[in-house]
This record gives sequence, C-alpha cells and structure tokens, in this order.
Amino acid sequence: MTVRNLGKTLIIANPAAHSGKGEQAIPRLERFFSLYQDVCESIDIQTTAAPLDAVHLAAGASEMDTVIVLGGDGVIHEAVNGLMSLDPECRPTLGIVAMGTGNDFARTLGLSFNDPDSSLAELVAGKTRKIDLGLVSSDLPSEGSPINPQETYFVETLSFGMDAAIALDTTERREADAHKEGSGLFVSSSVKMALTNSSGHPCDVVIDDERLWLNEVIFAIQNGPTYGGGFRICPDADPSDGLLDICYNTIRPPIPYLLNLLARARFGTHVSSPAVSLRKAKSIHLDFHGAQPPCQADGERVVGTRFEVSIIPQALDVIFA
Repeated sequence: MTVRNLGKTLIIANPAAHSGKGEQAIPRLERFFSLYQDVCESIDIQTTAAPLDAVHLAAGASEMDTVIVLGGDGVIHEAVNGLMSLDPECRPTLGIVAMGTGNDFARTLGLSFNDPDSSLAELVAGKTRKIDLGLVSSDLPSEGSPINPQETYFVETLSFGMDAAIALDTTERREADAHKEGSGLFVSSSVKMALTNSSGHPCDVVIDDERLWLNEVIFAIQNGPTYGGGFRICPDADPSDGLLDICYNTIRPPIPYLLNLLARARFGTHVSSPAVSLRKAKSIHLDFHGAQPPCQADGERVVGTRFEVSIIPQALDVIFA
C-alpha cells in the first residue's frame, strides 16, 4: 500500500457531529497522527463551537496542503465555502472523516462513514481527484454565507420546494433531538412535508437555453447521486463530469403518488415515472416571482425569490478511496 504524505494539515472537527460521536473520534485522530508522523509534515486540530466556524477556519488555511473535515455534510459544506474563498493556487486538498447523519458526500466519493479508523486509512492511502462544485446565487442574502451572503457553493445537493422542506425539517429535528438520525428521519419528514408542501411553487425555469413553466413540488439539483442519507434522486450524477443533474416533477402528483415516488427514490427507481424528468445542465435559472420557496444547499437554508445556479468545473481537489 502506497502511503501519501498530507503535508501541512489542518483538521476541522465538529465535536457535536453524529450525536456527539465526533468528539469521541478526535482522540483517535490525535493518536493516529502521533503514531504515524511520516504521513504529514505538521498537524493542527481545530474544533468548531458555533455555526460558520468551519467557514472561517478553512478560509484561513492558505498555508496548508490538506484540510481534513471531521463531521457531517453540514460542516463539510461550511469548510468548502471557506476553501473556495482562497486563491486556487493556494487552495488545500480536501479530505473528510465523515461523521454525520446523511453522509451523502462520503457516499459520492466512495468513502467510509461513521468509522474514523477506516476513514483515516483511506486518507493516507487514497488518491486525489478534482471535482466540480455547484454554485447558487440568489437575490437575497443568506445568513449561512458569510464570505458572500448572496452566493453559496454546494458539494452534493441543492433543492427547492418539498425536497428542501424535508431537508430543513430533518436538520431542525436533529438539532432538537440528537438521537434522531438516518434515513428513518428523512422518511418521517417526507410524510410530514408531503402533507403541507405538496401544492407546489409556480416558477419560471431556464435550463441552459430551454425555458419551462413549472408548478414545482420536487426540484433537486445534484452534484452527486444521493441526498437524505442515500436516496438516489439523480442516480447518474457524477461530480467530475462538468454538469449538474436535475430531477423535477412534470405534473403535480397527488399525495399518495408523491409519497410513493419518494419511497422509490431510495433505490433510484422513481426515474421511470412519467411524473418526473431528469436532465443534465450547466446552468439553471429559477424565478419564483417574489415568493420565497423552501431552499437548501447541503442541508443549509438558502433564501431568495430568484436563483442562478451554475457548475464550477474541476473546482476542488479531494481525497477519495
């Protein structure tokens, strides 16, 4: 096995990740890097204590060769937004020790999750790959984007309408009760949101050069294939192909049919339904004509009434299995 050298390494660790298991994993990382000193030139472990800490820590990492993020998709999202504020010439490689509820980005990279020992082995034996990132700009500022309040990078998923309402509800419920997690949480939120968010959100959409008028219930834009802890909403999404994958409803399905679609999305079989369409695109424009739909990027709330979404090809070096 070839062991890579990570160079100057910053670890951004979220102690609260995965119901507090993130804190238990930090001593494992400290022990690993003290035993195997030849895998990096230096190591600096910083913990997050509040939202957006990971953004600021990553934005200050221009002297580092590698930034390792220990936590779930939310803290990874924050760290990536911090890294993207750096000049590309001094932007560190991203590695992850996935400790979260959904872990969809780890799934996309073929990495282990909620298993720090396996993740560490993958970091020192893995390969580096350039991946694309999505970028969403809106007409209103979001509190979760301190670098530029009106634009947010996303590593895995951006969604509107019921998709977003489900993601935001799962985040809120996890914050209220750390023991709620996994696909079961996503399913229960899906049922709850289908009863309150199934009427749709009228929207003008331009996908590349094609204009559509949609009453949008499901509108997911993916860089990787899954969301919600493994639901294969865009099964063919590839984070290195220079394209975003889109799944959206073509008709407004009744609630029982909608719940059936969500259940089928677990395995990606919803793609055969005439109620949904899948597309690939480089840019998407959405105009909700003054209304603010539920919107989320990697589980973080985004606000606005008009959105411009684009792909940033080959934006970031990441370590994958």
